[in-house]
Amino acid sequence: MSDTIIIDRGISHGAARVHGVNPVFLVEKIIRERILDSLYWKKDCFHLNALTILDKAVALRMVGTYSNVNRTKPCIFMCLLLKMLQIQPSPEIVNYLLRQPHFKYVTALAALYVRLTSSSVQVYKTLEPLLEDYRKLVLFDGMKKRLIHMDELVDDLLTKEKFCDLMMPRLVDRLQLEEQELIDPRESVLQEEFEKELEDGL
Repeated sequence: MSDTIIIDRGISHGAARVHGVNPVFLVEKIIRERILDSLYWKKDCFHLNALTILDKAVALRMVGTYSNVNRTKPCIFMCLLLKMLQIQPSPEIVNYLLRQPHFKYVTALAALYVRLTSSSVQVYKTLEPLLEDYRKLVLFDGMKKRLIHMDELVDDLLTKEKFCDLMMPRLVDRLQLEEQELIDPRESVLQEEFEKELEDGL
């Protein structure tokens, strides 16, 4: 198979299927169409690749689907998510975007990408460490901007059926994966601190 990716109204013909579908189908059609018709996509996003997308992502200042109440103007956040789904950056690049400490919206973007494209085991292993990340983010919920924290965003990704108007792929229950010994039981920071205090008191 050729490595060339041909784009036709957002469809990545050279991309590997994700959850049985072309990856761009993980973004609902109406959102996808608005992104593809947006000036930002045509001017700043269309020609991005796995290396240059970071240059745009560092300018992110908001999480959301649309940037206006009329729901006609897609957020830059959602435009860059669609571009990531098109180009399918390597796991190494995604992990770098997720773990770099300087740009919190880049981390949020990578977290949503991981949630949409990864297996249940990989989602838990990759995203759960971010439940201890308390950096503030601005979220536009379609009506107004509000402050959330990174751990809230990640908790929503792990527990809710929809995020930013996107249907989240089904996650296998964590306890089921623990019983199959595919992931270790999760210990919270509070639990670790409590156990340490008990040890120190002995």
